Amino acid sequence: MFINHTNHASAKWPAAQKEAAHVWGEIVDLPFPDIGADWDEERVAKLAEENAAKILAKKPRAVLCQGEFTYIYHLVNLLRAAGVTVLAAASRREAVEEQAEDGSVRKISRFVFTRFREYR
Repeated sequence: MFINHTNHASAKWPAAQKEAAHVWGEIVDLPFPDIGADWDEERVAKLAEENAAKILAKKPRAVLCQGEFTYIYHLVNLLRAAGVTVLAAASRREAVEEQAEDGSVRKISRFVFTRFREYR
């Protein structure tokens, strides 16, 4: 099982990303929590512990973790300590800038999945 714990539902992933994830098994989405900017470190750590327990109960082969940095830091450490492979998605950014007649610039970025990279 490959758990997707991000803000990006796997249903919207490009085919290449789905194929890369299927190497670890069926893709299961575990939506990323809404973490308040006003939360203290203890509250964030507690949520990471709760979600680590939920994830570990599913016995995944790999977990994709990306999102709020302090939460991810705790969660990745907990999952790795339990022997789980934890990954981040690496993407190539393609940006196009368009200049309007009034001189303003509009930048459009597209992110192209390249590979998964393991947290170590």
